[in-house]
Amino acid sequence: MALWGGTNTGLRTFASSLEPFRLICASTRSRRQQYPSRVRRDLASAAQSHHSAGGRLLGVRAMSSTAAAPAQEPQQQSAAEPPSWMQKVKANFCRVCGGRLSVSKPSGDKEWRHVCGSCGYVDYHNPKMVVGCVVEHRGQILLCRRAIEPCRGLWTLPAGFMELNESTAAGAARETWEEANAEVQIIAPYAHWDIPLIGQAYILFRARLAPPYTFSSGPESLEVRLFAPEDIPFDHLAFSSVAVTLRLYLEDMRAGAFRVHHGVIDKRPGSLPNEPGAFQLREHVALELAPHQQHQQPQHQQQQPDVDVETDTGTTAATEAAAAGPGSVR
Repeated sequence: MALWGGTNTGLRTFASSLEPFRLICASTRSRRQQYPSRVRRDLASAAQSHHSAGGRLLGVRAMSSTAAAPAQEPQQQSAAEPPSWMQKVKANFCRVCGGRLSVSKPSGDKEWRHVCGSCGYVDYHNPKMVVGCVVEHRGQILLCRRAIEPCRGLWTLPAGFMELNESTAAGAARETWEEANAEVQIIAPYAHWDIPLIGQAYILFRARLAPPYTFSSGPESLEVRLFAPEDIPFDHLAFSSVAVTLRLYLEDMRAGAFRVHHGVIDKRPGSLPNEPGAFQLREHVALELAPHQQHQQPQHQQQQPDVDVETDTGTTAATEAAAAGPGSVR
């Protein structure tokens, strides 16, 4: 006790030295106890202010300082509020001036848009255009097994997003080259699909292999094969659009006459890209083509020898098929 200069004096000195810490702890505890009610008041005040200005706080319900509002049954979205899909669009800053974007209806526009509050720039979000080919060679169809997500390891038609400064047919041929290293000749339009749920439109063309009649795996493909109609892996296709297209293509092959198809593919929200039973084709229109528009057996293709296709294994499709027997694929 000599350390403190005496029992009573030492204790008083020690207690007085702790006084600043006691005051700090008491102040912190007081603020912590007040925090929940302060947050509720701030949220309620912000919500009330936003509603009075004609807006709506997305995902935040106004709360009183005593109790939260009871849960309500979901109601149909009104035209007075932005559509739900806009919440999924990642648009925060203006690409022109860097200002903050907000959702509103520009003057003279009936649709909700992302609008810059600084310069007034309207950041439009439009459907993406996907272009591709159904490549047929001697009754077999060219498919690519995807090396990238989504749907890595599943089969698809060579297709992808259209680029600026190219036509749809040129884009389809380019995508086929990039994914299958295959030169193709476009024959005719084949299918146009609208997929509103994911904001995409597909334009697919019928095509045939062109000289030098080779194909191999591109950077986005694990492998590329020619499939006989009966061997197409419908249980392992990547996308609903590909499944719909191939089924109709096989119907047209069996009928001996190709049509031009249009329709809307409705998908169930939250479903996988090609989940069975989660999509359907509606408003399907099939336009019959005149005989001279079919080009099923081009003259130069009839004259091609059976060893005209080189695959990524360095052998020809005809050679592999002969070695493996009927129904083989490559």
